[in-house]
Amino acid sequence: MKRFAQLIQQLELSNKTNDKITALVNYFNYADDKDKVWVIALFTGKKPKRPIKSALLKYWAIDITQTPEWLFTESYANVGDLSETIALLLPPAENTSDFQLHKWIEDLHHLEGKDEQTKKEFILSAWNTLETQERFIFNKLISGNFRIGVSNKMLVNALAKQSNLESAQIMHSIMGKWDPYMITFHELINGIHVNTDNSWPYPFCLAYALEQEPEKLGDITEWQAEWKWDGIRGQIVKRNGELFIWSRGEELVTEQFPELHFLQGVLPDGTVLDGEILAVQNKQVLSFSTLQQRLNRKTINKKQLEDAPIGFFVYDILEFKAEDFRETPLAIRRKTLEQIIEKLDADVPVLLSKVIRCASWDELAALRQTSRSINSEGIMLKKLNSHYHSGRKRGDWWKWKINPYTVDAVMIYAQKGSGRRANFFTDYTFAVRDGENLVTIAKAYSGLTDKEIKEVNAFVTKNAIEKFGPVRTVKPELVFEIAFEGIAESKRHKAGLALRFPRILRWRKDKKADEINTLDDLKQLLRSTML
Repeated sequence: MKRFAQLIQQLELSNKTNDKITALVNYFNYADDKDKVWVIALFTGKKPKRPIKSALLKYWAIDITQTPEWLFTESYANVGDLSETIALLLPPAENTSDFQLHKWIEDLHHLEGKDEQTKKEFILSAWNTLETQERFIFNKLISGNFRIGVSNKMLVNALAKQSNLESAQIMHSIMGKWDPYMITFHELINGIHVNTDNSWPYPFCLAYALEQEPEKLGDITEWQAEWKWDGIRGQIVKRNGELFIWSRGEELVTEQFPELHFLQGVLPDGTVLDGEILAVQNKQVLSFSTLQQRLNRKTINKKQLEDAPIGFFVYDILEFKAEDFRETPLAIRRKTLEQIIEKLDADVPVLLSKVIRCASWDELAALRQTSRSINSEGIMLKKLNSHYHSGRKRGDWWKWKINPYTVDAVMIYAQKGSGRRANFFTDYTFAVRDGENLVTIAKAYSGLTDKEIKEVNAFVTKNAIEKFGPVRTVKPELVFEIAFEGIAESKRHKAGLALRFPRILRWRKDKKADEINTLDDLKQLLRSTML
């Protein structure tokens, strides 16, 4: 546990990728193999089951420290993280422990089904043997909320450097389903378990945003252009007579989309397709807000099937007849994909992503401006000789998105962030004018520089009007330009609208609060998108 706590501290103190990779490599060089497996599990979102509710930890900590609940609440609001608040408030440990990470996780696992008193005795004993940073990590193991700033790619790069294995092999090995209680570190990174699971997906190939004029990419005939869709990126896997649907977030979502189950009977065994899950009706893509009606549903009823019908736009083929196609050039993969999709009936909800044929970049640029009329985000550009690589590789795939919608809004609420931002107000709520009133339309926390964050934090500290737990109401004076990808009606929001992917584009120091946009402006925008 001490080594893991030290690793977490090193990762949180640095924002440099190379420093984080070095810290990870050092950890994997010396840690116990069982601990290594659990670090990979925790950093890739495979959380242990929560044997104890966080509320109980709070009340046990209050009881031990004799802290008034109002003071604990104030401390929590100031720190911004429950696990850290508890770790800081507890008295110094009277004993020590040399338990390793996996031992703590296993002992917590054994608490499942035990009575509350047994759980309390174990937690209090643990707190009394751990230092402050170790307590913080221990509490995180219970809450399951690790936000360390380590991407899958960073983790894979560290493992590849430490083990001298290919990063693509490791990426493939750590994705999908595996049990950290059962698998060994050697088995995990060497992918010994991969072929035993029919459902195994591949790491997704991702694109960088195009930051230059497309003409600089060279001859347009060397590129394949497709529409960029805003849905759920997914892989459809058919092996040994079984069908599985994976999201890019490594979630198995097969049961959520019964419209696609027919592929179990028509796809050849050993086929893996990459594409986008979208709301589709009469072969036309519907809005993302329509798709949202189908997400994270344990059961799908008839009305949901009718109101938000699902389709799958196929981009690529990664495996065919059990052969890995990822190293095959895109142009050849596309021909194989076309042959497979052509054999499907015309009325099935699986469509081949259209290749956009243009003679020049100017012609493609003009066509890109029509993207929103078909609920597209822009254009994807893929080099015809590119392989299907793991993650992002600069130069092969680009996303050429249309410019976002924007609105000028005023900040009216602020809340402190978490982790390295726990001491600063970084989560903001924005409003537009509705007559003489202000009505909230979005929350955002990204887009400002560190210097701007400090300026806004100072403003909030000096100009807070009311306090609701961790939230501060502030004078409506700071105006920001908010960018967003889409707009839809929403009964869950007071404004009756919801913005898609809101983020801060810039701080409008040149504007005053009486110059911000109105709710009518947004409603007019909504009407224009629905035409």
